[in-house]
Amino acid sequence: MAIPEDVARYIDEVWPQVLDDIAALVAVDSVEDLGAAAPGSPFGPGPRQALDVALGIASRLGLESHDLDGYIGYADLPGASDEVLATIAHVDVVPAGPGWAGDPFKMERRDGYLMGRGVIDDKGPFVLSLWAAEYFKRRGLKLPRTLRCIVGVNEETEMADVPTYLERMGEPWFLFTPDAEFPVGCGEKGVFVTEFTSGPIAGGTLVSLEAGTVHNAIPGEARAVVRKAPEDCPEFPGITLRALEDGTTQVLAQGVGGHASIPAGTVNALGVLASYLLANQLYDQAEQGAFLGFLQSLMNTSGAALGLAATDERFDPLTLVCGVAKTCDQRFTLSVDVRFPPSVTSEHIHSQLFAAAERAGLATAKPHVKEPFYLDPTSPEVEALLAAYSQVTGTPAKAFTMGGGTYARKFAHGVSFGPEEDDPNKPEWAGSMHGPNEAVSEASLKRALAIYIDAIGRLMNL
Repeated sequence: MAIPEDVARYIDEVWPQVLDDIAALVAVDSVEDLGAAAPGSPFGPGPRQALDVALGIASRLGLESHDLDGYIGYADLPGASDEVLATIAHVDVVPAGPGWAGDPFKMERRDGYLMGRGVIDDKGPFVLSLWAAEYFKRRGLKLPRTLRCIVGVNEETEMADVPTYLERMGEPWFLFTPDAEFPVGCGEKGVFVTEFTSGPIAGGTLVSLEAGTVHNAIPGEARAVVRKAPEDCPEFPGITLRALEDGTTQVLAQGVGGHASIPAGTVNALGVLASYLLANQLYDQAEQGAFLGFLQSLMNTSGAALGLAATDERFDPLTLVCGVAKTCDQRFTLSVDVRFPPSVTSEHIHSQLFAAAERAGLATAKPHVKEPFYLDPTSPEVEALLAAYSQVTGTPAKAFTMGGGTYARKFAHGVSFGPEEDDPNKPEWAGSMHGPNEAVSEASLKRALAIYIDAIGRLMNL
């Protein structure tokens, strides 16, 4: 690792304040709540509060903070020109979900790691972007371009905050988001999200089915209620049975949660539950059986069971995840999240998925689609980021493509550049983004701050 001495001293000096700022943001439950939207808080009170905290930190650090009616914010370190080099991170989060060892909205320091919802996705990296700007402000030199730290508040759902920014402020010269993984994400798969709903078939032997909170997270826990006594439900690994007062039984399935774009290493609890219910015939209608069969087909994360398997020379294979199951008005609802390379079209995904759903008797909803994007990895800006990463880590760097969706896809000239790297030393208790016990090592965040400082310096001199 080769961090300049003055940068290393700076990081050590400010680190206690960096931690305080991350903790202040983690303390805000900033999940989207459109039911409580209001003027000035279009995505609900949580994102509004997180935006206020974020802009407050920026102002305290001496940056010029601006709020665009609660849709999005930004903080500037004015440069010698109006040309803008921007970062964009988000301070909204996915719901905490079950399985936490502590309060997900109280940051905990443990074994050299930070734990709390948003420490890595994306409140921690957002705070790093502000402190990187503060490093240049402290030096007192006018940068060639204006450095702008954009604060997003709707990344986890629709990215409906970015249109307001682009409409009012226009495209930046270049942008990176301190989200996803290092070295540089120069392309992202397309995203296809939809829901399927059964007829009024709940309430027989299979009374209800529940799992997950958001489409882009793999549920680590799933629950069903069946009209059977516990002694009539066979025991099975990963399944817990609990008698309910009305004579029914709750069937609780355990899996391993994670992000929908990275299903490797996860176990979808819905798959565990569906397999158990089918194997033990804990359903009493052909329609319930067809529904469970369709659900089970969604557990093949390659999409092969539905004729969707696809790859591309520049992208990893297609992934498919069922993230949410609900029961309402005697109907079962399932969400599906597909990340697809350019070698397959959203129209093909629509056709295959919807045909399978209709064979199972499920109604379909209009999908939300984001098409893939790709930025030339040999551009000077990408090469500057790769050089910064290599300089700090001592590791050769190459741009990559991924399945995760970041703000980069919403801008004409942007990439992802974040610290969500695989960590072989992560303690057993530490979880991943979108899962319980979300955690990140302090060492990796310190290294990321050094990388951002180096990268900004290089980009400013292009």
